[in-house]
Amino acid sequence: MNIPDKNLKFPLPNYDRLCFLKNIVKNPNIIVGDYTYYDDFENVENFEKNVKYLFDFTGDKLIIGKFCMIASDVTFIMNGANHLTDAITTYPFSIFGGDWSGAMDGKEFPFKGNTIIGNDVWIGYGATIMPGVNIGDGCIIGSKSVVTKDVEPYSIVGGNPVKVIRKRYSDEEIASLLNIKWWDWPVEKITENLQVLTDNDVVRLKELDSDRK
Repeated sequence: MNIPDKNLKFPLPNYDRLCFLKNIVKNPNIIVGDYTYYDDFENVENFEKNVKYLFDFTGDKLIIGKFCMIASDVTFIMNGANHLTDAITTYPFSIFGGDWSGAMDGKEFPFKGNTIIGNDVWIGYGATIMPGVNIGDGCIIGSKSVVTKDVEPYSIVGGNPVKVIRKRYSDEEIASLLNIKWWDWPVEKITENLQVLTDNDVVRLKELDSDRK
């Protein structure tokens, strides 16, 4: 078998604007699965620049699954961007120290948890993902969308804020796909069944998964 190498930085010959993302990420708070790629109009190093407000002291992580597709100018806003909202002012006095250092005593900035992108998720050009959002497996996020809340698996969403355009499959088929988790198959099995994965026959995929078990 001639299977693409998940450990290659640039998997396309003579093209350095698409990368297997896990091989360029340096921040330990960004976790990326195998074969997820990022395509940038200018430089793939822009990816981490587009993960905004990811501070060590905040403690949140950006977790991205396997086989995701992330377009240029996708921005992830992390929890470090949050200010008080249930107070008279949203101004972050405490970060400037001095006599202002105790302004947050007994208080905490809003924290919405890790931002989690499932497996086989396609995020279109210029989309923005807000802090603590969980995007389910198999989703499609439209270009220029602003994702402010969780997105259920196998949904197509778009807009600002995003709204569900439609589900990609029936509820029964989605349940099957989430049970199968084809992205966790050995890469050899994935390679052997590319024609099924690029078709639309969930029943056949279930049969292949049953054969594996």
